[in-house]
Amino acid sequence: MKELDYTKMGMRIRQVRKAKGWSQDELAKKCGISMSFLGHIERGTRIMSLETFVSICSALGAGAEELLWGVAHPSDSLLDIWEPCRQQAKQKKTDSYSMYVKIMKSVAEIMNEA
Repeated sequence: MKELDYTKMGMRIRQVRKAKGWSQDELAKKCGISMSFLGHIERGTRIMSLETFVSICSALGAGAEELLWGVAHPSDSLLDIWEPCRQQAKQKKTDSYSMYVKIMKSVAEIMNEA
């Protein structure tokens, strides 16, 4: 199983954000996080929650594979899978973390099969 490189993931987030012409403050507001935290995410010095990762993907219109692994042509299907789970987690705050962990494991398995 591939290990996540948070520094590279942060660089990819920064690249997509800059390609859209957005400031850190703009993206942070769209994701409901502080600009300081987004700066840490982009530098790879702090690890975000899966909910924050999904928010960043949605705000940037980027696929999870693109930001996680640098895949050039991300599949929209993974975000389509995540959205109902994210909505369900909002409704049921209990066990939302374990649900996201299961989702990430599934994504990792899919990536390893490709």
